[in-house]
Amino acid sequence: MKSFKFLSFVLLAYVLLLSACSIDENKSVSTGEKAESSVKSGAASGKKLKIGMTVPTLGNPFFVAMSKGAQEAANKYNADITVVSADHDLAKQTQQFEDFITQKVDLILLSPFDSKGIAAAIQQAKAAGIPVVALDGSAEGGIDTVVMSDNVQAGKLAAEYLAKRLNGKGNLVIIDGPPVSAVTDRIKGFEDTLKNYPDIKVISKQNGEGNRERSLSLMENIMQANKKIDAVFCINDEEGLGVKIAQEQAGRTDEFFIVGVDGAPIAVDALKEKKSYAATSAQFPNQIAIKGIELALKVIQGEKVDPQVLIPTQLITQDNVGTFKGW
Repeated sequence: MKSFKFLSFVLLAYVLLLSACSIDENKSVSTGEKAESSVKSGAASGKKLKIGMTVPTLGNPFFVAMSKGAQEAANKYNADITVVSADHDLAKQTQQFEDFITQKVDLILLSPFDSKGIAAAIQQAKAAGIPVVALDGSAEGGIDTVVMSDNVQAGKLAAEYLAKRLNGKGNLVIIDGPPVSAVTDRIKGFEDTLKNYPDIKVISKQNGEGNRERSLSLMENIMQANKKIDAVFCINDEEGLGVKIAQEQAGRTDEFFIVGVDGAPIAVDALKEKKSYAATSAQFPNQIAIKGIELALKVIQGEKVDPQVLIPTQLITQDNVGTFKGW
């Protein structure tokens, strides 16, 4: 009888041990795996995750690369994604938010055209219970998190390169951009670094609106007003190309060099020419979108996420452009 009781006790202990191991194994599953499993379970039940994504423009390769990254992540999680372009129009991006809310999407990915102006639309989405994750720039209104390049770092890298090439002295033009945090952070990193070089004079600072045509026109006027320019910093490579075209048309390619931000294909080609386009602080837009969706899934699962996630940038020059994988 005692032997029987002892054997029963041993069997019970063994069963409890197996149960505990099973619980520990479940706890060890990563958040990403749980999110993916949850999404797949939803798909199996006939309900696929619906994602709405709005970007400032699909005319810029940066946002095209970002949308491809988002599509890649959506495919991984068997989700449907709709990507739309705001065409640099706040009213249009606001309307896109309203459309997403009407469509009852499960989450919204936002690359803001106007970080402050889009706040009301974000509040509407949040009131409807839809998480909003910002990409490539923060926004007011209550976003759940933002994934973007370390834009302060991007500006700092550009300024350090530019100052070194100028030997700490020269006339500088800055082509600024739209009022979004990504741009203001780049300018902050750039200008804060330039404080260490008082002999570098900013002779003109104007808003190129992030596009080629506007920057080309601005640079034509700036060159007419200034007979000696040593360097130009642009907040993205689209602006940089506009400056380059204006420079070439004026026959002043040997006078000054250009530094941009993005690492766009047009900048890679320009760097390989080994002429006036000297450097660009490269971003990785596909990684930004992929990380954004991963964090959004965590939000949907009710998990806490960091309010801001920064993706490091990398300075690409004529010397190392051959090893840059690009977008």
